[in-house]
Amino acid sequence: MLFTGILVTLYIAKTGYSYYTLPLEERFYHPRYDWFKPSGLFGQGIGILGTLMILFGVSIYILRKRYGFLKRFIRLKYLLEFHIFLCSLGPVLILFHTTFKFGGIVSIAFWSMVAVVLSGIIGRYIYIQIPRTIEGRELTLQEVKSRQEDLFESIKKASQGNESIMNLIIPDHSERGFSLFNWIKEFQRNRKIKTALINSGMEINEVNHMRQLIQEEANMKSKIGRLAQMQKLFQYWHVAHLPFALIMVLIVVIHVAVTLALGFKWIF
Repeated sequence: MLFTGILVTLYIAKTGYSYYTLPLEERFYHPRYDWFKPSGLFGQGIGILGTLMILFGVSIYILRKRYGFLKRFIRLKYLLEFHIFLCSLGPVLILFHTTFKFGGIVSIAFWSMVAVVLSGIIGRYIYIQIPRTIEGRELTLQEVKSRQEDLFESIKKASQGNESIMNLIIPDHSERGFSLFNWIKEFQRNRKIKTALINSGMEINEVNHMRQLIQEEANMKSKIGRLAQMQKLFQYWHVAHLPFALIMVLIVVIHVAVTLALGFKWIF
């Protein structure tokens, strides 16, 4: 979806490059002015399309998350990706619709839109830091710890009673958080574990499986350390993201109403 968004953006930019790069006072004389201008067939069309993409992306995600709409047919994490795609490409289309000319109430809508997109990127980062089920449901701290313990038990079984390997893993089992010192220790420990696994006489597939289990357990340990912090940040994020989104939608509605009142009805 990211590739699609980039392709669409590059295509529109290339198609209208000669128009969008002209000074505002000279655009009227461009041979395709009536096509690219905000009220033109193309200019207004991509504005309508961009607005519909944002409204649809927001609506379907809220309906799925809060009311279980289409729960049987699509997982929340996939719908989130679709929501991000629509609400990233939609603003790009609206940006070209404005022909990079901002003023009055439209400028408020534009900067609100920018704030929504940027906060959405931050929210996406926070979201992926919180462990979830395959369906996208947020895991509790107890569930995450239980998964870590299951992984640790799997490591014990895979080690086949090799104490040299387990002694390398057990001391750091309860450590949490990140620092340069801990990262160096973890790097050194991983090298020792790799050497111990190779010297243990295990088959290569067993060694790879063991290393995968150890990495998964380390990742789970790291998530436990920052789970509470990320959950709190996610709550604060909603407080910032939602108001900008509401302001943007409100001004877009006003903009559309004024446009229709002035007679700009596109192809309808």
